[in-house]
Amino acid sequence: MVGNYSHADQLDPTHRVAADRPSLLRRAPQELALTYAFQGQAHTLQDYLDRNPTTSLLIIQDDTILFEHYQYARTDHDRFYSQSMAKTITGMLIGIAIDEGAIHSVDDLAQTYVQALTGTVLGQTPIRALLQMSSGIRFGQDYGGSDDDAKLTRMLFTPSSQSTIQAVSQFNVRAAPPGTLWHYANVNPEVLGLVLAQATHMTLADYLQSRIWQPMGAEADANWVVDHNGQEIAYCCFNATARDYARFGQMLAQDGAWNGRQIVPRQWVLDATQPVMAGSPLAIEQGPHPWGYGYLVWLMPAPRRTFVMEGVEGQRIFIDPATHLVLVHTAVRLKPTHDTGDSELVALWRDLLRQAEAK
Repeated sequence: MVGNYSHADQLDPTHRVAADRPSLLRRAPQELALTYAFQGQAHTLQDYLDRNPTTSLLIIQDDTILFEHYQYARTDHDRFYSQSMAKTITGMLIGIAIDEGAIHSVDDLAQTYVQALTGTVLGQTPIRALLQMSSGIRFGQDYGGSDDDAKLTRMLFTPSSQSTIQAVSQFNVRAAPPGTLWHYANVNPEVLGLVLAQATHMTLADYLQSRIWQPMGAEADANWVVDHNGQEIAYCCFNATARDYARFGQMLAQDGAWNGRQIVPRQWVLDATQPVMAGSPLAIEQGPHPWGYGYLVWLMPAPRRTFVMEGVEGQRIFIDPATHLVLVHTAVRLKPTHDTGDSELVALWRDLLRQAEAK
């Protein structure tokens, strides 16, 4: 599993996302010494690493690496599997496409750009609802191996004559009007990937490379797994080094800017990560999940804006704009859903913020 999650390009076809000129990351003179509380006891970062199947743990503030450790013979050269953290990348590309005019409005229907979806439930769904996981589509996703998510994945990865559009079109029953019910469904960002490809006339990998990866100064090539039609899997399956994930997180911590350059429109990042009003199905502590949800990004219950790029089995990027702290965590947990290890990581993150605020 460790090898699968750091060498995905050897298992599945991918599109390259080329780096160009790396932006400088400094290293703090002394490694961060953090003590955090969990289950009534004090722990260190090394304690966390000893107890959890973490492949990389990197903490950065602005352009300075405070802590960087790898396990299971992984290094700073390995590209770690994003799982659903890729969704946030897809969401940011939508914002850039709107800013450039390739997409007119976040309230446009998906079928405006993907004409083959015309008349389908997903085609008649606004882009905003797809971003917020509030399309209302009936789509089972419990990671049991026989749900709609597994069906979609099989259709995308199994060679056949079926197009990506035909695969997503099979989910064609709406359980609720758009914007009224939050329900996590991988088919939503997959449709957004189709919208991006049609609207920009570029692959997602090329669009990411030219609009974000090279402008932010990634130090290594990344890659994005593609389906049997050569379409990037927009809901997952991106691969990058921990340091480049940290650069991406730091760009979001600075509201889309990095090294004095605005890469993702500032207002888009604010809109994407701003908690919605109480009573909304997307509000923090509403619905089936205690966290809130923005534009393909998780919003933490906190007195200020703090958000997380999240993927199953322990893939996380925690981002705090107030302190410019970013924590990158990749792992090989056996359980796809939240577990004790995730609770401990959240406790670690919260105490990291408290320590930063006390300085």
